Amino acid sequence: MNNITSTVPDLKNDNTNKIGFYAALIMAVLTIITLSIAVMTPPLSGPFCKGSCFKYPYADITARFPRDYVWMYPAMLLTLLFLVVIACIHRQAPEEKKIFSLLGVLFSAMSASVLVADYFLQVSVIQQSLLQAEKDGLALLTQYNPHGIFIALEDLGYLLMSLAFICLVPVFSVSCKTEKTLRWLFIGNFSLSLISLALISAIYGINREYRFEVAVISFNWLTLIVFGILMSGIFRRNMQKSV
Repeated sequence: MNNITSTVPDLKNDNTNKIGFYAALIMAVLTIITLSIAVMTPPLSGPFCKGSCFKYPYADITARFPRDYVWMYPAMLLTLLFLVVIACIHRQAPEEKKIFSLLGVLFSAMSASVLVADYFLQVSVIQQSLLQAEKDGLALLTQYNPHGIFIALEDLGYLLMSLAFICLVPVFSVSCKTEKTLRWLFIGNFSLSLISLALISAIYGINREYRFEVAVISFNWLTLIVFGILMSGIFRRNMQKSV
């Protein structure tokens, strides 16, 4: 990451650091909140459900409105903030490394588009359809379907997020302890995501249901928390050097 060392203030870099600092910090906090809410409202269907589970065609899920959808609101916001942080990193990446940060921006944009659309569909279409008792055709779309469209889009969205992370590895320096930690964090996230996909697919085949979704979303949310905290520190450090 480029540090601001000139005695003349660089307003563009200063704005980048300010935006990056607040975006990274808020992203980390929102991820903690989202993870906490999601843990307290586990899906009452699929392979991990032990009792009182919803079954196809999931026509009796109205009782879970709105509690099972609350976590999606902060999830949409933190996903957009993730894209903002990646854009700030690209803005300050050394010129010879901008191709890697640009790839990170592209994959993070794809990830954000998939995930925000997926969550917005649930809170805007599924919720309203439930309230209006319009349940025809919801089985394939609802989050309670362990092999439905919602789960498939989450799988895709968080795989793209892992790709965005791995693209950023060359951008960060090995000489800085914080940046070196981020490099290993991204490598670990990407490796665990691929290994879990391979293992779960090998064991369950096309019947993996939401097993991989739980794994990949856990890896990425934990990564986002650490990433947000460390990046806010880097942006703050750069702001102090620009004074």
